[in-house]
Amino acid sequence: MDSRPRETDAPGDPANGAAPPLAAAVTAATGDVEIIRPRNDKRGYRRVVLPNSLECLLISDPDTDKAAASMNVSVGYFCDPDGLEGLAHFLEHMLFYASEKYPEEDSYSKYIAEHGGSTNAFTSSEHTNFYFDVNSDSLHDALDRFAQFFIKPLMSPDATLREIKAVDSENQKNLLSDPWRMSQLQKHLCAENHPYHKFSTGNWNTLEVKAKEKGLDTRLELIKFYDSHYSANLMQLVVYGKDSLDNLQNLVENKFCDIRDVGRKPFSFPGHPCTPEHLQVLVKAVPIKQGHTLRILFPITPNIRCYKEGPCKYISHLIGHEGEGSLFYVLKKLGWAMSLEAGEGDWSHDFSFFCVVIQLTDVGQEHMEDTLGLLFRYIKLLQNSGTPKWIFDELQAICETGFHYRDKSPPINYVVNISSNMQIFPPKDWLIASSVPSKFSPDAIQNVLNELTPETVRIFWESKKFEGKTKLAEPWYGTSYSVEVVPPSIIQKWVGKAPEEDLHLPKRNIFIPSDLSLRSVEEKVSFPAMLRKTQFSRLWYKPDTMFFTPKAYIKMDFHCPLSQSSPESAVLTDVFTRLLMDYLNDYAYDAQVAGLYYVVKPNDTGFQVTMVGFNDKMRTLLETVIGKIAEFEVKADRFSVIKTRRVRGPCPKVEGPGVPRCRDCSST
Repeated sequence: MDSRPRETDAPGDPANGAAPPLAAAVTAATGDVEIIRPRNDKRGYRRVVLPNSLECLLISDPDTDKAAASMNVSVGYFCDPDGLEGLAHFLEHMLFYASEKYPEEDSYSKYIAEHGGSTNAFTSSEHTNFYFDVNSDSLHDALDRFAQFFIKPLMSPDATLREIKAVDSENQKNLLSDPWRMSQLQKHLCAENHPYHKFSTGNWNTLEVKAKEKGLDTRLELIKFYDSHYSANLMQLVVYGKDSLDNLQNLVENKFCDIRDVGRKPFSFPGHPCTPEHLQVLVKAVPIKQGHTLRILFPITPNIRCYKEGPCKYISHLIGHEGEGSLFYVLKKLGWAMSLEAGEGDWSHDFSFFCVVIQLTDVGQEHMEDTLGLLFRYIKLLQNSGTPKWIFDELQAICETGFHYRDKSPPINYVVNISSNMQIFPPKDWLIASSVPSKFSPDAIQNVLNELTPETVRIFWESKKFEGKTKLAEPWYGTSYSVEVVPPSIIQKWVGKAPEEDLHLPKRNIFIPSDLSLRSVEEKVSFPAMLRKTQFSRLWYKPDTMFFTPKAYIKMDFHCPLSQSSPESAVLTDVFTRLLMDYLNDYAYDAQVAGLYYVVKPNDTGFQVTMVGFNDKMRTLLETVIGKIAEFEVKADRFSVIKTRRVRGPCPKVEGPGVPRCRDCSST
């Protein structure tokens, strides 16, 4: 057998900067492979499979000052043994401790920190991801230390006890986090025999107390888990550096070839965590923080099975829309909602949830039934409207433009995203993943729409108003809750009594760019030039001679001498800019969807409007925003909402039911 690595190269430079450069195909074990990548991406890519079956992607970026690497292991907390909740997460912690080659405690983390880098990891349901970045000239030694995680780690008794305490400390912090609490509550109210039901983090009780009660040695169980689960054929590695692809390949072959391949088959967890008894329910839960949140979940067919068709992306685009005629537009007009998000939440190859999350106002929480009635009325509208192809075409154009002209992300973020993709997608889609729907399938879209029904809904209503009115408690986080059965007939009554509002599909998006050509610049310009100066305004302009992307950046300062003249004036200026952003959202939401972003915020001399995005429709956005600012009027109901939000502090980030990443630092 030929023991040389199998590889596929993606050329370093696009041909004439025109079409999306695909990888040059080289024969591999799975046939020819093409890696689809952005048009403006000049980095080199190479796929390599080591003799131990470790699949790698090498990325060469001569311009980077940071190197990075990520190892994705296709083992997560779904694999935790019964009665040892959190073992996979605990193992994640232990691998940072030391190795036979580098026995000094925390030598890996110390090396990374001393060489300008950072390190982290997280454990999810079906994978664990380890990653770091470091100064580019320190990649070789950093990789040598990193590789030892997966070759010969030390798991000493002293480290075992210390890291159990670290896991417990992390869990103690999470006990006061509403996203963690609500995520676990959703899992708790599922079938007990499905791994989704598990407590993922672990704590002192699960890893020490209960283990001893059962006569288990946690350290021995940990070693057994590592030996049987951590196999090279279940790993995906991404290395990003400034070295050539050949040098990176030699480096990876030398450092990672000793990882064991035990031939472990990929883990599978068939079945759905929700049985009929877990559907048609209304769960009232008491959060830690103030506020009112509705989370509406539907079990659906996983989008990953038809990610090229992108049915969930299509549906979330419509249900999550914020323009005129949308669900959020109506709820906002009624004064009931501060935000709305929709999309696929927790998912695997075998199950998935479509999730709609609505942050309600104080007034809106008194209209929960009407809000849900409007949601189901809008879903019915989508189910009965067919699947207009022009909406898919717009979404595809937006996603394609976003993929091909996206800004460079930090190497550490890039490698984590790609290594996670490698577990799920074929090599040609490692970079693009499911970000661009490319096959219009009305049937796929309609099938998912038809799964959003009152018969399968799970409603989670979070509010402090339920304090003292609930009798149940989730066992791991102590979240107080109650459960009520909500048959479809009740939801139909809510639909019938909800206000008659003009819900309709969005209009065509006028902000989608069609001209992505670059403007020619004869010579490099270092400083902005003043184009106009009047008694009331000055205008400067500088062409882009560095990044060469079809994007523009506009900043406008509006001078208001009295805006910061007193504490009261400063607060009013802040509220004014928030009201203005809120007002503009109805008109400029389409621009944000199409990659044109704007923000209004106070500064030392008044307020500032900043816009950034594609050149082509920037003028349209500019004229829209300036025109709306000129005719802006404060409405009492929106002032009340913004004032309440300002008093409470930043609006809490809306989180779906997905599991938050479980590590905030390298080894604690």
